[in-house]
Amino acid sequence: MAIKMDRELAGDVNKPSAEVLAYCIAEHLKEVDRLNNLSDYYDGKHEILTRKKESSKELTNVMINNAKYVTDLNVGFTFGNPIAYTPGKENNIEEVIEVFDEIGIKKHDRELGKDLSVFGIGHELHYLSLHKDKIVPKIACIDPRGIFLVTDDTVDSNSLFAVRYIEKFDLKSESIGYHVEVYTENWVIVYKVKDLEFKQYEVLKASQHYYNAVPVIEFRNNEEKQGDWEQAISLMNAYNVLQSDRINDKEAFIDAILVLYGFSLEEDDGNQGGGDIVINAPSKADGADVGYLTKTFSESDVQVLSKSIEKDIHKVTYTPNLNDESFAGTISGEAMKYKLFGLLQLLVTKTGYFEDGVRQRLELMENVLTVQGKHVDVSGTKINFKPNLPINKKEIVEMIRDSQEFIPLLVSLGWLDDIDDPKEVIDMLQEQKEQAVELNKKAIGDSSPSFNYQDHEPEDNE
Repeated sequence: MAIKMDRELAGDVNKPSAEVLAYCIAEHLKEVDRLNNLSDYYDGKHEILTRKKESSKELTNVMINNAKYVTDLNVGFTFGNPIAYTPGKENNIEEVIEVFDEIGIKKHDRELGKDLSVFGIGHELHYLSLHKDKIVPKIACIDPRGIFLVTDDTVDSNSLFAVRYIEKFDLKSESIGYHVEVYTENWVIVYKVKDLEFKQYEVLKASQHYYNAVPVIEFRNNEEKQGDWEQAISLMNAYNVLQSDRINDKEAFIDAILVLYGFSLEEDDGNQGGGDIVINAPSKADGADVGYLTKTFSESDVQVLSKSIEKDIHKVTYTPNLNDESFAGTISGEAMKYKLFGLLQLLVTKTGYFEDGVRQRLELMENVLTVQGKHVDVSGTKINFKPNLPINKKEIVEMIRDSQEFIPLLVSLGWLDDIDDPKEVIDMLQEQKEQAVELNKKAIGDSSPSFNYQDHEPEDNE
């Protein structure tokens, strides 16, 4: 989570002081426990698994990982289809799209989307790397527990610098300190420190990165910077407890104590063997009875409570229950949209904040590619998110065809979920048309008879 500072207190942002770095790291560490807890829930390490009972009998604790369900569904729904980029009028972003294709931007966006869903924030690091004897731009998704951005305290939240720290270990897995990377507007400075208080440090290297801006972007999931299921943790805990207790009650029922009413034991005459106990069995008329000592509960009431909690989890997270009977396999794509209406509303918020980060990504790409002598202009670029929904491609193709008179093809092609570069498709269509024209010319030329009016004068009757 970004650390806000007064610009004057930050001092020289091109080379932050040890005191400033220590303060920022200390502020970031206050959030790490929360982030660790969120990561544990996604990984299946829920609170229920640590529950113990005072008695000697062990409890059966089961965990239903609704956190992973919500995240995986949201990421697949939002980033299952690649983001489509449409350049502004007469602008060129072909070089940017080529870089995105080379670095696998589709997979990167899904990884970033997962961090946003779990932690509420995600961080993207831009850097240059040597690949096949060429310096190429690269992008990496960094765990927010080890990196943060520092901004000023204005309404614009201008980036001052970013810090990434990595704990180092020896061959015995013992900590030997940290490497702290500081990213400023023009430089990357790497420090070696014993601890994060920066009492003693050593500058390992300083190098220019050529992005002409802080090459770290903080993406937000929403205004509160919360994960998709963070507000439903208490509901998930309650659901796990209820399901676990249902199993424990079943086990207790099986191990119930047999109770005898009105029975007595015969006197031991010394002839009983094998551990058998002889019981006098009076008639039931004398008040004798046999039964099990069990707790009584209504399974139907427990089932109602279980369904209610499960429904609340899906309601709070805006995530539909795809195992529900209402999600039949025969419903149409349009009907599916109504079932996913809540998730579509959530998509508007998520993609709105994600688009802010993508625009910063495009600007960083333009900066570094311009330094490399390439002409790129990302201004006015349209960023189109396409939810991963069952669709009728025939209907969409017909819509594209029927809208040719009043909607540019560059725009309408973006409606198809598997097209992330409409301009490339238009170029392919143009090339295909030119090839078809050439083939027609050859076909006409080959089928036409060779006739020379100078050599063959027509007869009178021709």
